[in-house]
Amino acid sequence: MASRVLVAFTLVCGMSFAASGSWATEPRQFDYMVNCQGCHLPDGSGNPQRQVPAFPGQLGKFLSVPGGRAYLVQVPGSALSGLSDEALAGVLNWMLTTFSPAELPDDFEPYTAREVQRLRPSVPTDIQHVREDLLQQIARQ
Repeated sequence: MASRVLVAFTLVCGMSFAASGSWATEPRQFDYMVNCQGCHLPDGSGNPQRQVPAFPGQLGKFLSVPGGRAYLVQVPGSALSGLSDEALAGVLNWMLTTFSPAELPDDFEPYTAREVQRLRPSVPTDIQHVREDLLQQIARQ
C-alpha cells in the first residue's frame, strides 16, 4: 500500500513539473537549469533589478556583431561555470536556438567544444564595458 502511495505521489509531482515547464527534456536544458536559470530564470527573462539580462529575442543578436560570439563564451557565468567545454558549447547552442532563434544570423554556426576551449580563458576585466559596447553595435544595425 505504501509503495502505491509513493508511486502515485511521484507521478503527480512529475506531472506538475512537466505542466509548469520546469522539467528538462534534454541534457543541455538540464545543464541550463542547473547552471544558468538561477539568475536568468527558466524562461530566460533575467532580472533587470539585478542587472541580469534577458535572453528571449536578444541573445542571437550578439552573433551579428564583432566580438559578440566570443562575449557569450567569456561572460563570467559561462567562462567560470563548472561545465566542460563541450557542455558549455551545447548549452550556448541550446540557449540560442531556444530563446532567440529569430535573431540568429543566416550563417549561424553552432559553437564547438574546440571554439569554447579557445575563447573561454580570455575573460575581459571589464565585462560590463564590453557588453555596453556590443549593445551599442547591435543598436546601430
